[in-house]
Amino acid sequence: MIINADLHIHSKYSKGTSKYMDIEHILKYGSIKGLDLIATGDCLHEKWLEEIEKNSNKPLLLSTEVEDRHRVHHLIFLPSTNQAHDLRNIFSKHAKNIDADGRPRISLNGMEIIDIIRELGGLIGPAHAFTPWTSIYKSFTSIYNCYARKPDFIELGLSADTDMADMVEELRDLPFLSNSDAHSFYSHRLGREFNQMEVNELSGLETNFEEVKKVLKNNKIVANYGLDPNLGKYHLTACTRCFTRFQLKDAEENKFKCPECKGIIKKGVFDRTKQLSKDGKIVHPNFRPKYHKIIPLAEIISLSIGKNIGTKSVDLIWEQYIGRYNNEIDVLINEDILEIKKINEKVGNMIELFRKGKIYIYPGGGGEYGHISKIMPTVKWFHPKVTLDSWVK
Repeated sequence: MIINADLHIHSKYSKGTSKYMDIEHILKYGSIKGLDLIATGDCLHEKWLEEIEKNSNKPLLLSTEVEDRHRVHHLIFLPSTNQAHDLRNIFSKHAKNIDADGRPRISLNGMEIIDIIRELGGLIGPAHAFTPWTSIYKSFTSIYNCYARKPDFIELGLSADTDMADMVEELRDLPFLSNSDAHSFYSHRLGREFNQMEVNELSGLETNFEEVKKVLKNNKIVANYGLDPNLGKYHLTACTRCFTRFQLKDAEENKFKCPECKGIIKKGVFDRTKQLSKDGKIVHPNFRPKYHKIIPLAEIISLSIGKNIGTKSVDLIWEQYIGRYNNEIDVLINEDILEIKKINEKVGNMIELFRKGKIYIYPGGGGEYGHISKIMPTVKWFHPKVTLDSWVK
């Protein structure tokens, strides 16, 4: 059977995360989104692990994210809570306080961490592989410099897609995961990126792990669904203070210090993938599934009616669609557009434009998310002659 799986989220025990990110809310709103399997996140945190153990028969995958001594973030999947306790005990010897954050900092390097995970029978890969703060390609020019061997997957992150990642030669034989990294259960966060996978069954934690393991080992990812990379907050090279966008050569000439406000310029994911590519080509292996660019329904409703996400007007229309179609993914992708328009014509028209790829996007960068627009946006470039078209070329 084909399932929708979001395999990277965080619990209420991670910093900057909603206090309602508990099992109850994650499963409830994950189902409304259209997700069949959700990773637990943060499974090394003592209190969260206790909550997971009480729900071990739910459609969950045991997971955690850790930060190593080089500030590289690793996404880890584990077979059972026994291995979670074992890993917690091991990492506790290399962390000041393993429970200080749901995503703990570990004073080990990537090679040491991958050895430990493999010994426990788990799966590991770099989280948000290209982001400019805490990623494998921020600290290294090759995954093998970090791990000294092939990881089980890479996670694309919100600012990249498979076209960008398949520009990097060493990644072309690896499975790609597209996950939300959600810190809240709201519909524009949880499941904003997900993977379609072919599995035999879903049950408890151990069965779910074995199914995901088979998917990764046998290339059974059917499709990746994710944000248009332009919506990611690190897609373009940009200033982290005033968010002026830069071409890479201009950023380098200014030594990554913004001449407008003296803020730090962060190299964007698009420029980083081009740097890492030796042949400058997008080469998809035969097993690589299609990447479908999606926009959260709440954002489409917000643009359609001119109201902010989180307002009663947006929430009411969102609830009408969910009440009719049961989950958000079907509304965005599968349901008959004429029927969708009957609920709200403006929203239906916008969904139709989305399906035809005719919604404009102001590209994100420097920590500022991109946003959708009805008209071609004017981007704040450092170089006045740069346009979206010339930047892409």
